[in-house]
Amino acid sequence: MKDGDPQPLVLRQDHGHVVRLVLNSPGNYNALSTAMIDALSAALDEVAASDARAVVIAAMGKAFCAGHDLREFQAARDDDDNGAAAYRRLFSHCAQMMQKLPALPQPVIAEVQGIATAAGCQLVASCDLAVAADGVRFGVNGVNIGLFCSTPMVALIRAIPPRNAFELLVTGDFIDAARAQELGLVNRVCAPDALASETMALAQTIAAKLPAAVQMGKRAFHRQRSMALTDAYAATGEVICENLLRPDTAEGIQAFLEKRAPNWD
Repeated sequence: MKDGDPQPLVLRQDHGHVVRLVLNSPGNYNALSTAMIDALSAALDEVAASDARAVVIAAMGKAFCAGHDLREFQAARDDDDNGAAAYRRLFSHCAQMMQKLPALPQPVIAEVQGIATAAGCQLVASCDLAVAADGVRFGVNGVNIGLFCSTPMVALIRAIPPRNAFELLVTGDFIDAARAQELGLVNRVCAPDALASETMALAQTIAAKLPAAVQMGKRAFHRQRSMALTDAYAATGEVICENLLRPDTAEGIQAFLEKRAPNWD
Protein backbone atom coordinates (compact mmCIF):
# COMPACT_ATOMS: atom_id res chain seq x y z
CA MET A 1 0.00 0.00 0.00
CA LYS A 2 1.34 3.45 -0.96
CA ASP A 3 1.27 6.52 1.24
CA GLY A 4 -2.01 8.32 0.75
CA ASP A 5 -3.90 5.21 -0.34
CA PRO A 6 -7.12 4.61 1.60
CA GLN A 7 -6.86 2.13 4.43
CA PRO A 8 -8.70 -1.17 3.90
CA LEU A 9 -12.03 -1.41 5.68
CA VAL A 10 -11.03 -4.75 7.18
CA LEU A 11 -7.50 -5.36 8.41
CA ARG A 12 -6.15 -8.90 8.63
CA GLN A 13 -3.66 -9.79 11.36
CA ASP A 14 -2.23 -13.31 11.55
CA HIS A 15 -1.10 -14.65 14.92
CA GLY A 16 0.05 -18.18 14.22
CA HIS A 17 -3.09 -20.24 13.70
CA VAL A 18 -5.35 -17.36 14.80
CA VAL A 19 -6.59 -14.78 12.29
CA ARG A 20 -7.78 -11.42 13.59
CA LEU A 21 -10.09 -9.44 11.28
CA VAL A 22 -10.39 -5.82 12.39
CA LEU A 23 -13.19 -3.53 11.23
CA ASN A 24 -11.39 -0.34 10.27
CA SER A 25 -13.90 2.48 9.88
CA PRO A 26 -13.82 4.17 13.29
CA GLY A 27 -15.07 7.47 11.89
CA ASN A 28 -18.58 6.04 11.46
CA TYR A 29 -18.31 3.57 14.33
CA ASN A 30 -17.57 0.70 11.94
CA ALA A 31 -21.05 0.87 10.43
CA LEU A 32 -22.01 -1.97 8.12
CA SER A 33 -22.10 -0.01 4.90
CA THR A 34 -22.27 -1.92 1.63
CA ALA A 35 -18.52 -1.46 1.30
CA MET A 36 -17.87 -2.79 4.82
CA ILE A 37 -20.13 -5.80 4.22
CA ASP A 38 -18.25 -6.50 0.97
CA ALA A 39 -14.88 -6.22 2.70
CA LEU A 40 -15.80 -8.44 5.62
CA SER A 41 -17.45 -11.01 3.37
CA ALA A 42 -14.32 -11.22 1.21
CA ALA A 43 -12.10 -11.53 4.29
CA LEU A 44 -14.24 -14.38 5.62
CA ASP A 45 -13.97 -16.20 2.30
CA GLU A 46 -10.17 -15.94 2.45
CA VAL A 47 -10.08 -17.26 6.01
CA ALA A 48 -12.42 -20.15 5.17
CA ALA A 49 -9.95 -21.35 2.55
CA SER A 50 -6.93 -20.96 4.84
CA ASP A 51 -5.33 -23.19 7.48
CA ALA A 52 -6.43 -20.86 10.30
CA ARG A 53 -7.87 -22.61 13.34
CA ALA A 54 -9.70 -19.73 15.02
CA VAL A 55 -10.91 -16.29 13.96
CA VAL A 56 -11.35 -13.09 15.96
CA ILE A 57 -13.51 -10.22 14.71
CA ALA A 58 -12.45 -6.98 16.38
CA ALA A 59 -12.80 -3.28 15.59
CA MET A 60 -10.85 -0.04 15.63
CA GLY A 61 -11.96 2.97 17.62
CA LYS A 62 -14.49 3.53 20.36
CA ALA A 63 -17.20 1.21 19.03
CA PHE A 64 -17.36 -2.35 17.81
CA CYS A 65 -20.14 -1.68 15.32
CA ALA A 66 -23.04 0.77 15.28
CA GLY A 67 -25.12 -1.24 12.81
CA HIS A 68 -26.09 -0.31 9.27
CA ASP A 69 -25.12 3.01 7.72
CA LEU A 70 -28.24 5.17 8.10
CA ARG A 71 -26.98 7.71 5.56
CA GLU A 72 -26.84 4.89 3.03
CA PHE A 73 -30.45 4.05 3.89
CA GLN A 74 -31.54 7.60 3.23
CA ALA A 75 -29.58 7.88 -0.02
CA ALA A 76 -31.25 4.71 -1.32
CA ARG A 77 -34.61 6.50 -1.23
CA ASP A 78 -33.54 8.41 -4.33
CA ASP A 79 -33.89 5.22 -6.41
CA ASP A 80 -36.76 5.11 -8.88
CA ASP A 81 -38.65 2.59 -6.76
CA ASN A 82 -38.20 4.66 -3.59
CA GLY A 83 -35.37 2.44 -2.44
CA ALA A 84 -37.16 -0.92 -2.33
CA ALA A 85 -34.77 -2.74 -4.67
CA ALA A 86 -31.72 -1.14 -3.05
CA TYR A 87 -32.91 -2.11 0.41
CA ARG A 88 -33.58 -5.69 -0.66
CA ARG A 89 -30.10 -5.96 -2.18
CA LEU A 90 -28.48 -4.55 0.95
CA PHE A 91 -30.26 -6.81 3.42
CA SER A 92 -29.84 -9.88 1.24
CA HIS A 93 -26.12 -9.18 0.93
CA CYS A 94 -25.80 -8.57 4.67
CA ALA A 95 -27.70 -11.78 5.46
CA GLN A 96 -25.34 -13.75 3.22
CA MET A 97 -22.34 -12.28 5.05
CA MET A 98 -23.82 -12.99 8.49
CA GLN A 99 -24.52 -16.60 7.51
CA LYS A 100 -20.87 -17.08 6.59
CA LEU A 101 -19.93 -16.77 10.26
CA PRO A 102 -21.60 -19.97 11.54
CA ALA A 103 -20.72 -21.68 8.23
CA LEU A 104 -17.03 -20.82 8.54
CA PRO A 105 -14.97 -23.96 9.35
CA GLN A 106 -13.19 -22.16 12.18
CA PRO A 107 -14.81 -20.93 15.40
CA VAL A 108 -15.33 -17.16 15.32
CA ILE A 109 -14.97 -14.94 18.38
CA ALA A 110 -16.30 -11.37 18.57
CA GLU A 111 -14.01 -9.00 20.49
CA VAL A 112 -16.40 -6.23 21.55
CA GLN A 113 -15.69 -2.73 22.84
CA GLY A 114 -17.81 0.40 23.18
CA ILE A 115 -21.16 -0.38 21.61
CA ALA A 116 -22.69 -3.08 19.44
CA THR A 117 -26.06 -1.90 18.23
CA ALA A 118 -28.66 -3.09 15.70
CA ALA A 119 -26.77 -4.96 12.95
CA GLY A 120 -23.65 -4.59 15.11
CA CYS A 121 -25.38 -6.62 17.80
CA GLN A 122 -26.44 -9.02 15.04
CA LEU A 123 -22.77 -9.41 14.11
CA VAL A 124 -21.91 -10.37 17.70
CA ALA A 125 -24.83 -12.81 17.88
CA SER A 126 -23.78 -14.39 14.58
CA CYS A 127 -20.31 -15.23 15.89
CA ASP A 128 -19.78 -18.51 17.74
CA LEU A 129 -18.36 -16.84 20.87
CA ALA A 130 -17.97 -13.33 22.23
CA VAL A 131 -15.72 -11.55 24.69
CA ALA A 132 -16.75 -8.05 25.79
CA ALA A 133 -15.07 -5.27 27.71
CA ASP A 134 -16.74 -4.15 30.89
CA GLY A 135 -18.87 -1.13 30.04
CA VAL A 136 -19.92 -2.27 26.56
CA ARG A 137 -23.54 -1.58 25.64
CA PHE A 138 -25.59 -3.88 23.43
CA GLY A 139 -28.91 -3.08 21.81
CA VAL A 140 -31.24 -3.71 18.90
CA ASN A 141 -32.50 -0.18 19.17
CA GLY A 142 -33.80 0.55 15.67
CA VAL A 143 -37.33 0.82 17.05
CA ASN A 144 -36.25 4.10 18.68
CA ILE A 145 -36.08 5.68 15.20
CA GLY A 146 -39.10 3.80 13.87
CA LEU A 147 -37.22 0.88 12.32
CA PHE A 148 -37.80 -2.50 13.95
CA CYS A 149 -34.58 -4.58 13.89
CA SER A 150 -36.16 -7.46 11.98
CA THR A 151 -32.98 -8.88 10.45
CA PRO A 152 -30.82 -8.52 13.59
CA MET A 153 -33.61 -10.38 15.39
CA VAL A 154 -32.82 -13.57 13.44
CA ALA A 155 -29.38 -13.95 14.97
CA LEU A 156 -30.39 -12.53 18.35
CA ILE A 157 -33.13 -15.06 19.11
CA ARG A 158 -30.68 -17.84 18.29
CA ALA A 159 -28.25 -16.49 20.87
CA ILE A 160 -30.47 -15.47 23.80
CA PRO A 161 -33.92 -16.48 25.11
CA PRO A 162 -36.70 -15.26 22.78
CA ARG A 163 -38.62 -13.32 25.43
CA ASN A 164 -35.50 -11.38 26.39
CA ALA A 165 -34.75 -10.75 22.74
CA PHE A 166 -38.27 -9.48 22.10
CA GLU A 167 -38.09 -7.12 25.06
CA LEU A 168 -34.91 -5.56 23.65
CA LEU A 169 -36.43 -5.34 20.18
CA VAL A 170 -39.66 -3.60 21.23
CA THR A 171 -38.21 -1.29 23.90
CA GLY A 172 -34.97 -0.28 22.18
CA ASP A 173 -33.29 -0.54 25.58
CA PHE A 174 -29.58 -1.19 25.96
CA ILE A 175 -28.01 -3.82 28.17
CA ASP A 176 -24.51 -3.81 29.61
CA ALA A 177 -21.87 -6.50 29.22
CA ALA A 178 -22.74 -8.19 32.49
CA ARG A 179 -26.40 -8.56 31.48
CA ALA A 180 -25.36 -9.72 28.01
CA GLN A 181 -23.30 -12.45 29.67
CA GLU A 182 -26.25 -13.46 31.86
CA LEU A 183 -28.43 -13.83 28.75
CA GLY A 184 -25.80 -15.79 26.82
CA LEU A 185 -24.93 -13.19 24.19
CA VAL A 186 -21.42 -12.90 25.65
CA ASN A 187 -19.18 -15.66 27.00
CA ARG A 188 -16.68 -13.58 28.94
CA VAL A 189 -16.45 -10.03 30.30
CA CYS A 190 -13.12 -8.45 31.16
CA ALA A 191 -11.47 -5.11 31.85
CA PRO A 192 -11.16 -2.91 28.74
CA ASP A 193 -7.36 -3.02 28.80
CA ALA A 194 -7.44 -6.83 28.89
CA LEU A 195 -9.93 -7.29 26.03
CA ALA A 196 -7.46 -8.13 23.26
CA SER A 197 -5.39 -10.46 25.42
CA GLU A 198 -8.44 -12.24 26.88
CA THR A 199 -9.89 -12.79 23.43
CA MET A 200 -6.58 -13.98 22.00
CA ALA A 201 -6.12 -16.41 24.90
CA LEU A 202 -9.52 -17.95 24.14
CA ALA A 203 -8.69 -18.14 20.43
CA GLN A 204 -5.32 -19.77 21.10
CA THR A 205 -6.93 -22.33 23.41
CA ILE A 206 -9.24 -23.32 20.55
CA ALA A 207 -6.40 -23.26 18.01
CA ALA A 208 -4.45 -25.76 20.12
CA LYS A 209 -7.13 -28.44 19.65
CA LEU A 210 -7.26 -30.92 16.78
CA PRO A 211 -8.51 -28.76 13.87
CA ALA A 212 -10.45 -31.56 12.18
CA ALA A 213 -12.36 -32.34 15.38
CA VAL A 214 -13.21 -28.69 16.03
CA GLN A 215 -14.39 -28.16 12.45
CA MET A 216 -16.53 -31.29 12.48
CA GLY A 217 -17.92 -30.29 15.85
CA LYS A 218 -18.78 -26.74 14.81
CA ARG A 219 -20.53 -27.95 11.68
CA ALA A 220 -22.56 -30.48 13.68
CA PHE A 221 -23.33 -27.94 16.41
CA HIS A 222 -25.03 -25.55 14.03
CA ARG A 223 -26.68 -28.25 11.95
CA GLN A 224 -28.38 -30.03 14.84
CA ARG A 225 -29.83 -26.85 16.37
CA SER A 226 -32.74 -26.82 13.93
CA MET A 227 -33.43 -30.55 14.15
CA ALA A 228 -35.92 -32.52 16.17
CA LEU A 229 -34.36 -34.37 19.11
CA THR A 230 -34.32 -37.82 17.44
CA ASP A 231 -32.89 -36.43 14.23
CA ALA A 232 -30.25 -34.47 16.13
CA TYR A 233 -29.02 -37.59 17.92
CA ALA A 234 -28.93 -39.54 14.67
CA ALA A 235 -26.97 -36.83 12.87
CA THR A 236 -24.47 -36.22 15.66
CA GLY A 237 -24.05 -39.97 16.17
CA GLU A 238 -22.76 -40.19 12.60
CA VAL A 239 -20.43 -37.25 13.20
CA ILE A 240 -18.90 -38.66 16.38
CA CYS A 241 -18.36 -42.03 14.70
CA GLU A 242 -16.64 -40.31 11.79
CA ASN A 243 -14.52 -38.39 14.29
CA LEU A 244 -13.53 -41.59 16.14
CA LEU A 245 -12.40 -43.25 12.92
CA ARG A 246 -9.78 -40.58 12.26
CA PRO A 247 -6.15 -41.67 12.93
CA ASP A 248 -5.38 -38.38 14.66
CA THR A 249 -8.29 -38.96 17.05
CA ALA A 250 -6.98 -42.43 17.81
CA GLU A 251 -3.64 -40.80 18.59
CA GLY A 252 -5.34 -38.29 20.88
CA ILE A 253 -7.10 -41.03 22.85
CA GLN A 254 -3.96 -43.16 23.09
CA ALA A 255 -1.95 -40.16 24.26
CA PHE A 256 -4.50 -39.51 27.00
CA LEU A 257 -4.34 -43.15 28.13
CA GLU A 258 -0.54 -42.98 28.17
CA LYS A 259 -0.56 -39.62 29.97
CA ARG A 260 1.39 -37.76 27.28
CA ALA A 261 0.76 -34.98 24.81
CA PRO A 262 -0.72 -36.13 21.47
CA ASN A 263 1.50 -36.07 18.42
CA TRP A 264 -0.65 -34.20 15.92
CA ASP A 265 2.24 -32.77 13.89
